[in-house]
Amino acid sequence: MTLLASPSGAGGAGGPEGHAMPRESSAARSLRTSRPRRPAWPLDALLLLFPLWWVLGLGTLIFPLLAVPMALQLRRRPRVTAPPGFGIWLLFLVSIVVSWTLLGTDPEGTLAGTIVGRLPTVALAAVEYLAVTVVLLYAYNLTEREYPQYRLVRSLGVLFLVTVLGGYLGLVAPTLQLTSPVELLLPDWVRSNLYVRSLVHPAAAQLQAVFGYSTPRPAAPFGYTNTWGNNLSVLLPWFVVGFVVWRKARHRVIAGLVVAFAIVPAIYSLNRGLWIGLAISAVYVAVRTAWHGRLAASGLLCIAVMLALLVATATPLTTVFSQRLDNGQSDRVRAFTTEQTLRVAAQSPVLGFGSTRSAVGSAQSIAVGKSQLCQRCGNPTLGSNGQIWAVLMGQGYTGVLLYSGFFLYGIARFRRDRTPIGYAGVLVLMLALISMFYYNALVSPLCFYLLAYALLARNERLRQQAGTVGAGTGAGDGS
Repeated sequence: MTLLASPSGAGGAGGPEGHAMPRESSAARSLRTSRPRRPAWPLDALLLLFPLWWVLGLGTLIFPLLAVPMALQLRRRPRVTAPPGFGIWLLFLVSIVVSWTLLGTDPEGTLAGTIVGRLPTVALAAVEYLAVTVVLLYAYNLTEREYPQYRLVRSLGVLFLVTVLGGYLGLVAPTLQLTSPVELLLPDWVRSNLYVRSLVHPAAAQLQAVFGYSTPRPAAPFGYTNTWGNNLSVLLPWFVVGFVVWRKARHRVIAGLVVAFAIVPAIYSLNRGLWIGLAISAVYVAVRTAWHGRLAASGLLCIAVMLALLVATATPLTTVFSQRLDNGQSDRVRAFTTEQTLRVAAQSPVLGFGSTRSAVGSAQSIAVGKSQLCQRCGNPTLGSNGQIWAVLMGQGYTGVLLYSGFFLYGIARFRRDRTPIGYAGVLVLMLALISMFYYNALVSPLCFYLLAYALLARNERLRQQAGTVGAGTGAGDGS
């Protein structure tokens, strides 16, 4: 799909690399010289400098901020194309806009509110959706010369390493908190809001009474433990590809130790969604490699899993794991919000209500509600316990079909890609669909889902350009 094209068709500028025009026109020369020497710097800044953005209080806001130079670079290109299936995602964005017509509606079973009161949350979500869409188009339109596949994969792998280190920071210094520069710029009445505080106030961990007493759960460099766990699971495949599959034997040992060390914060995070994602990833890779005749890779994975289980059983990790399974304190709240979400969504199944809503009462009693003394009591946000529920409340079943349909299309489209990028990318799209039942995706997880989509689509384009459809390219194979 071509989104933008120059009136003249851009000649050889939009064609495959290596096909130079016999004579460069003055307009083409001017365009070439006006492009930045490092066109991919916003993507590098987003992924490689993420710890800095977290410390500055920009962990969430950096996505729309860096989407601006990405959009400007796209605007200067003579031809901007969209990846396969982008039309489905575009329709999902349209459903978001259409759903705003019901922002003023107060469905039965929810607290009354006003359009003005809901606008800040709606505006932020809209900006985040637009930002990750720009990231998708930007990453897809970068050529292999401007930003090679292996470089994007390894940048995502570096962010996995940062996430692991952030997990250890949350365990070693669970009370560490910072007052960010962004937080200092906000008025008191804004930064006192719990949601705003989670966005701009860096904290190494969330302290929660999962076992009946305060327990640190890693969050750095993200705002929530669930976001940390979600991102760890979707960044892990890229670390494995970039630093295990594509590296020499001596480097693979070090990378393997990093993955092994990641088990500790993963277990102590008490994040059952993360555990589900890791289990699914192991099964997926083992089955797919065996199915394609790569028995050696499948066998090595099985050995690695067995060693991980052996380490876990020989340490206190097993006790922590079993205690978490026996203490599902959030289950009751999740069951209540899910049930209420389905009940409320049935009142506007096609368009939704434009945004989430606060439920009347709580899982304990319909009389229990939020107060000045207990900001977290009662009135849970319907749609806060998973991306599918957020989309269902906001855009109805139409939005759910379009959102999930986009990732399903990607899995079906790229399922035959047997390169390391194909394995990892399809796995990430699968995790996006599975985790949407218990994780919210805005904004960093959704960005990483779409970057996986861009990698898969670019891999397909590279194979087509090389005339070797079905076989790996240098970028895809890591050769």
